[in-house]
This record gives sequence, C-alpha cells and structure tokens, in this order.
Amino acid sequence: MHRKNSRETLTNALRGALFLGLFALVATALVAATHLLTREQIAENERLAVLRGLHEIISPTLHDNDLVRDVVYVTDPELLGDDEPKPVYRARKGGKPVAVIITTVAPDGYGGKIKLLVGIDTQGRILGVRAVSHKETPGLGDAIEPEKSDWILRFTGKSLGDPPEKRWKVKRDGGAFDQFTGATITPRAVVKAVKKALIFYRQHRDTLFQRPSEVPPEEEEP
Repeated sequence: MHRKNSRETLTNALRGALFLGLFALVATALVAATHLLTREQIAENERLAVLRGLHEIISPTLHDNDLVRDVVYVTDPELLGDDEPKPVYRARKGGKPVAVIITTVAPDGYGGKIKLLVGIDTQGRILGVRAVSHKETPGLGDAIEPEKSDWILRFTGKSLGDPPEKRWKVKRDGGAFDQFTGATITPRAVVKAVKKALIFYRQHRDTLFQRPSEVPPEEEEP
C-alpha cells in the first residue's frame, strides 16, 4: 500500500509539473505571437506620428515620397550641436529633390539642449523650424513652441542671405531676430542652431540626396 501511494504521489507530481510546463509554454507562445502581430502596427503608428511632425514643416503637397523612410544619418558636432548621429529626412517629388529636414541641437539653451527640426528647400530657404524637445522655463523660454508664440514661425522663408549671415543673431547682439521679453538665452541658442543647420546644408547639399536611405544606427546588425 505504501508503494502504491508513493507511485500515485509521484504520478500526480509529474502530472502537475507537466501541466505547469505546458501552461508556461502556451503562455510564452501567446506572448510571442502577440508581440509579432503588434510589432508591425506599433512601428507603423510611430512612423505616422513622426510623419505628422515632419508635415508641419514640409506640406504633403510638396513631395510624393515617404519622408520617414527616405532618411540618412549625419554627424557634425560643430554644426549640429553634439556628436550623436542625426537623421536628415529628404523630400522628393517625381524623383527630384525638393527639401530636407535636418535634425539638430542647440546645446546652449537656458535649460540645456534644445532639439530642433529645420526644413530647408533646395534653394537654401527655410520651410519651417520646430522645437522637438527642450527644458526651457515655462512662460519664458517655452515661447519657442508654436502653441505658445509665433516666434519660431518667423524663420520661414529666411536664408543665409536673408538676413545677411552676419545678422543671424538676436537684436540684443546686433542681429535681426527678436528675443523674448525677459529671456534672451533661449532665442539666442535657437537662432545660432538654425544658422548652423543652414551652413551644414550649404556644405553638404550636393551629397545629401545622393546617399542611399539608411536604418537608424541603433538598429544596424552587429
């Protein structure tokens, strides 16, 4: 009788272990399947969110390519603010270059780095500028947001010749651009960063459209 009870106990234990193992296997398979099914949708949602931001700068009527996928990565610590690879989105229509949106950083904002997108057409004119992220003081430096002020919209149509390159400064420094009431550091940093993005485009305009599209550096295979 004792042996019989032992065998039954062992059998029940094995059955329990088998059940738990099978349950874990099924649960893992379901998680993996869900991940595979949703990964593409998540990636597509992220692509559409980026695209909406880019279309605030370059109207969809100006291009017929996918801005998010027609991208190259560049590095220029002097002109683009730090040594991180920056995406440059390229707009084309009928296969012909129309404009670029350069990602750049103003490293000397009042609250730290200010990440910017600068849209530039093939003639070197600004199509639009947007602040992607910043830590500027609410009520003062955050006037770089178009929801708070139209200040950043005033870059549209400007170039390195309009105003002259030497006047790409805030008015307090003898330049052509307004500063904010009670805040000069933030607009000074943004004006300088936008000017440097224009210089970067002037230096590289002949090659930016020739390079094949790239994947983000963090997604490259080792």
